[in-house]
Amino acid sequence: MRNALTVDLEDYFHVSAYAGRVRLEDWDNYPSRVAQNTDRLLKILDQHACRATFFVLGWVAEKKPALVARVAAAGHEIACHSLLHRRVFDLTPQEFREDTRRAKAVIEDASGKHVVGYRAPSFSITKKSAWALDILADEGFQYDSSVFPVEHPSYGVPMAPRSPCWIDTPSGRILEFPMPTLTIGSRRSPIGGGAYFRLLPYRYTLWSMRYLNRQENFPVCVYIHPWELDPEQPRMGGNFSARVRQYFGLRGTESKLKKLLRDFEFCPLGSLIEELKPTDTRASL
Repeated sequence: MRNALTVDLEDYFHVSAYAGRVRLEDWDNYPSRVAQNTDRLLKILDQHACRATFFVLGWVAEKKPALVARVAAAGHEIACHSLLHRRVFDLTPQEFREDTRRAKAVIEDASGKHVVGYRAPSFSITKKSAWALDILADEGFQYDSSVFPVEHPSYGVPMAPRSPCWIDTPSGRILEFPMPTLTIGSRRSPIGGGAYFRLLPYRYTLWSMRYLNRQENFPVCVYIHPWELDPEQPRMGGNFSARVRQYFGLRGTESKLKKLLRDFEFCPLGSLIEELKPTDTRASL
């Protein structure tokens, strides 16, 4: 079974864990490392003949259009990761529409590709922001990959479907490809990317993905950020939780990623959706 590899294309200072410490108006003052880290990632993916989906932050597309063009030229799918990395449930519907519309436009301009996929910053499409799916459908998006069907203090829809499903909205249906979870007793355990990939032993990811592929017949959507390949990135301080989420395990990310690319076959999320041809099973948040 093929799985999907996705990249949230953003810089180290864009993360939500530091949103209260790093002001938007100061982003230009931080030394950008997104180009060098993304080029490093592109080289690794090319060495393993792997194509991925890059959910591009609109701010990056505006500042570094040549980088986004390189990603597209390497054969990767280009999708949207918002304009300014603001969490959906912190926005009004009109603010979200404007953010998304502008992000889609600048990403398409930089890449020369039509954008049909979306991922919210910090998986912030939850029950209280489920209205965003209607706006995405209305703005021409065909799929979303923002819902994490887990219980988490900052995000998550604990009872959401664990497999790809169609969501009906007033503007039409949109496919939701949720982030991967493993059912352990009565709880769902997240796997497959970000801090979960860095903090947990590789054997946990390996076993979990094999189980989902072979026992549950689930494809897995893995996610990574370019800054996770950069142990030398500037430190921004913050509380213990933020530092762990941002910096722990950075030195081991590249080797883990190479093992993952060796042990599984990956493709862009859009290609995987085409292969799966999801049924007309409907769901709601």
